[in-house]
Amino acid sequence: MLLTAYYLLPLDSAFTIGTVLALVGGLVAVALLLYWQVRVITKSLQPQLRAVEAVATALPLFLLLFAAVYYLLERSTPESFSEPLTRSDALYFTMTVFSTVGFGDISPRSEPARLLATGQMTLDLVLIGVAARLLVGAVQESLRLRGAASADGGNGGSSAAK
Repeated sequence: MLLTAYYLLPLDSAFTIGTVLALVGGLVAVALLLYWQVRVITKSLQPQLRAVEAVATALPLFLLLFAAVYYLLERSTPESFSEPLTRSDALYFTMTVFSTVGFGDISPRSEPARLLATGQMTLDLVLIGVAARLLVGAVQESLRLRGAASADGGNGGSSAAK
């Protein structure tokens, strides 16, 4: 669904400070999504499944935000990359930066493009590290809480039932 939206949304505005603010807003939305998912995971009866769902929603959103911004930058300043970018090319470039493959067929040429790619690289590492730690911690907490509830006979540790 997110990929469909990426290809169907009218991305025809110029790259401006508004684009940067939209990217920041989108990244805040990704952070809020992860925060909400962590809360859901800790209360879930299937925390591992919820963690997979969290990754399956937050990661594509994060990557598509960068792809859209790269695409808008290229449309606004055509010499920003080593070749013109279509939406698919922008997504491809985003994935090569994220995966650290960096084939070299597309490279940032302008200062804004280089800064954006550097920002993505930095946030990729942060997302991988922080999200992994938060999601694994939430799964462990959920399993610990379920184990404690099972040990108490499901009464939440209430001494009234003893």
